Amino acid sequence: MFEKVLIANRGEIALRIHRACREMGIKTVAVHSTADADAMHVKLADEAVCIGPAAAKDSYLNKAAIISAAVMTGADAIHPGYGFLSENAEFAEMVEAHGITFIGPSPEMIRLLGDKISAKKMALDAGLPVVPGSDGAVQSVAEAQEIAEKIGYPVIIKATAGGGGKGMKIARSADEMQEAFELAQKEALNAFGNDSVYLEKYLENPRHIEVQVLADNYGHVVHLGERDCSLQRNHQKVLEETPSPALNPEQRQQIGEIVVNAMKKIGYTNVGTVEFLYENGQFYFLEMNTRVQVEHPITEAVTGIDIVRDQIRISSGAALGYEQADIRFNGYAMDCRINAEDPNTFIPRAGTIGQWHTPGGLDVRVDSEMYAGYTVPPNYDSLIAKLIVHGRTRNGVLMRLRRSLEEFVIEGIPTTIPLHQRIISDPEFIDGQYNIHWLEKFLRK
Repeated sequence: MFEKVLIANRGEIALRIHRACREMGIKTVAVHSTADADAMHVKLADEAVCIGPAAAKDSYLNKAAIISAAVMTGADAIHPGYGFLSENAEFAEMVEAHGITFIGPSPEMIRLLGDKISAKKMALDAGLPVVPGSDGAVQSVAEAQEIAEKIGYPVIIKATAGGGGKGMKIARSADEMQEAFELAQKEALNAFGNDSVYLEKYLENPRHIEVQVLADNYGHVVHLGERDCSLQRNHQKVLEETPSPALNPEQRQQIGEIVVNAMKKIGYTNVGTVEFLYENGQFYFLEMNTRVQVEHPITEAVTGIDIVRDQIRISSGAALGYEQADIRFNGYAMDCRINAEDPNTFIPRAGTIGQWHTPGGLDVRVDSEMYAGYTVPPNYDSLIAKLIVHGRTRNGVLMRLRRSLEEFVIEGIPTTIPLHQRIISDPEFIDGQYNIHWLEKFLRK
């Protein structure tokens, strides 16, 4: 087992990793920008190293600074969390070149699955169902129109690199193709430095379903069920739940087995999430995230499995220690992402927190490193807390979540708590009748 892990991230995920390490008897090193000097995980870590100014490109994306901090402090592993360098194959290679373990899959696997075209080819070869579309990058408007005529409009043009909704445009007819294609290329180039795009059939009313997997270095692979992440705004997830109200037990078992077999076939190791669009009873492979997910706690709630702990164990060379038959799914769970944003305009708002009171009680968990008097910096993602609620029934979870949101007190900055209160009170959401477009329509009411 590792003796010291450097946490190459910030915010609630950095504190989450620190807690897992502490419970495993592992020392931690926190790296931070000048803006995060007072962050909770920095205060709690055994050692802390400032790696640069507030701008992420000069600190949390500074590969050399992070590796220098690991070498200087004698860390034998680096946990990248999510975002930043977590899916950067070059960084993973640099870490390994310095004799340090990267807590995640191999650089080769990160690179292969990080490119949406190669990931789609691998998914096809591994037996995963995929959305009809181009076989690779599309070079011209004429080629895009030819493919669209074959698979039928509407189609979506997507950047081969990156995510978060950047470089994605919809064309509903041949007349719209040229503008959509050129806009997608331009946006992809600006966001990722790569204007390569590909084409897929656009599904009108799908749900976003993802399957959590764990795989060790000895061929053992398990899935931890699915999460429904369909509540999205601008392609950013807002609230997640597990299990999905859209699936029946047979569909749930089927997609779990398909994913496990695919991971075995490609030789995947460590933690990963396979994402699908789901419509009319059919699953379509979307992408794979080769890291821990923001919403992993709801899976932990229904399975009792510490995903971050097992991620560290697998990277240290330990076997998974359990099989699919050993996993028991218990009840339901939901996760509200609470952002420091105006709940109506969604404009991020930095500032100093006044009162801070988190809800409690049975099966209520809050992942956050905020505290009264902490100043939320304007330089990073606006996520400040995750409220995770678990219960025996979905209705019980909704009641517990409603009570927990009422108890949550954050003063000094606006938050999206009022938005979550509106969502969970809506009859359609209560009935589980929503898809990836539902929230956008809900916000226009």
